[in-house]
Order: sequence, then C-alpha cells, then structure tokens
Amino acid sequence: MRLTIEHRTRYRYEPAARYVTQSLKLTPSLFDGQRIVDWSIHAENCAITSEFIDGYGDTVSTLTCNGPVDEVEIVVRGLIETVDMAGVLVGHREKASPLVFLRATAITKPSAAIRKLVKSVSKSLGSDATILQTAHALAKAVRDKIDYVPGSTHAHTTAADALADGQGVCQDHAHVLLAAARLMDIPARYVSGYLFADAEGVPHEAAHAWAELYINDIGWVGFDPANRCCPTDFYVRLGSGLDARDASPIRGVHSGGADEDLDVTVIVAQAQQ
Repeated sequence: MRLTIEHRTRYRYEPAARYVTQSLKLTPSLFDGQRIVDWSIHAENCAITSEFIDGYGDTVSTLTCNGPVDEVEIVVRGLIETVDMAGVLVGHREKASPLVFLRATAITKPSAAIRKLVKSVSKSLGSDATILQTAHALAKAVRDKIDYVPGSTHAHTTAADALADGQGVCQDHAHVLLAAARLMDIPARYVSGYLFADAEGVPHEAAHAWAELYINDIGWVGFDPANRCCPTDFYVRLGSGLDARDASPIRGVHSGGADEDLDVTVIVAQAQQ
C-alpha cells in the first residue's frame, strides 16, 4: 500500500521562548515491511540536524531554534510503501538486546490488577501454550478489560490507572500489554507510528501506538490491542521505546516561555497508484 502522511505539531510559547531544542523520532523505521519513497521534516526558522540511528534502530534528528520565538511548527510530509508482514518486524537493524525491554518504567509498573490479569491468562492457556499464543491472549485480555474511550486518559496516565479505570486509548492498551508481558518474562516495547484506518475501515485521524513483543524463533511481533490485530500494511512504524515517553516522536526542552500550548494534526491517506 502507498500511504501519504502529513503530521503537524505546533508549539506556542507565552511569553516567547529564548531557545528550543528537541529530539525528533519522526522518520519511519527501515525494515522489510515499509519503504520510504519521499520524506521531509521542516520547521520554519529552526535547524534540523545531526541525524543518526540510535540503539533501538530508530532514526533520530535534532531541532534547534534560537529565540525569542512564540511558535514552533514541525511539519512532516511523506510517501511510504507498506507491506503486510502479519506484524513481524523483519530486516530491522538494531543494537539493543531484547532483554533491555524487560525493564519496567514508572508508567508501566505492574499493579495487583495487572498481576491478576496475567494469572488469569496463564490459567486459561495451560502450561503447553507457546509464547506466541500467550502474546495473542494477553493482547486480547487487555482489550477486553479496557474500553476504547478517546479523551478518557492523558499523557501521564499509568498502565495501572488505565486498567483500574477500565477505559483508555491506544497508548493505554499498549502500556498495560507491556506491563503484563514483562511480568511473564516476554520482552515488550512501545511503538509509535501512524494508522491509515482501523479494522472497520474507519480513517484514523491521530498518531497511533501499539506494542511489540519478542517471540523466540520469530523475533519482534507487533500487537495492537486497541484494534484487536497485529499491524498490517495500514500501519507506518516510526520508533520504539520502553514506554510512550521513551518512544515519543518529539522530546525536548525550552528556556523561557513558561506556558506551552500544543496542537497536533495527522492526516494519513492512500496514495494514487
């Protein structure tokens, strides 16, 4: 599938910031399931430099902007070709061991309820279940326990809070799946990216997130609990991390400009063949 993407992120500062620097993971991953045909990252009056591949295999660049500046708008546009790999990440080059992704973070710290969910899945599967079967069962159990309710949580909601509330968005489904998988000694990581449309064909109008679990003899496999599926050619993978904060497409700091306002728009469309 050929997908066009336009992703705008606008920061407004009041009063104007004296200096802004950000780390950008806004370039699609390189692996057998997707190919960059055309891609650009631009921010008016800012410099975007120092592109490199980090240990996770993600492309990272650096934005700097000397102020005073009251607004920074990062505009990403591109054309990507995707192939349905049934969620399996093939051909992705990275240096980090899968064991790195057994580590819990503050956001993915398991609660008693998450431990109970894991025990329930283990009991239902029995001792003969494969890791892949366990991963699918965990993803299904997470989705069964958390209704998809846009706006019900925020960027700092923890996995424990989302499961306790029984509602959330893709970020929350991914965090709970990470916590549950790590409890079962399955390496698991958060993935940020884009989604063309959900399983019912409804266009997706925001950035998306899912999880990847490391399955022995297969490698990293994506699971999107929010949509009860593994990523297909409808998905564009950007980057990964221990949680949403670690995998964030944009992370940075600014001096001055005490109040920061953020506005994000994402448009993913199928390109003409």
